[in-house]
Amino acid sequence: MTYNFDPDRWYENERLRLEMRQRSGDLTAENAEKALEEIERRYDKMLARLDGTFPVAGRHSTDS
Repeated sequence: MTYNFDPDRWYENERLRLEMRQRSGDLTAENAEKALEEIERRYDKMLARLDGTFPVAGRHSTDS
């Protein structure tokens, strides 16, 4: 993942893609809803990873 990755933009693009697939008849409403739930799960997981802290090797929280 790069530093310029935008999870909000990713989510919106994926959601719009689902809408287009549903309008074209490629997905049923039920399948689109399930796919959206999966996208939301992945989005939440991305946000949790991006908002987390990352340890630096060899450093401990008590080191100064």
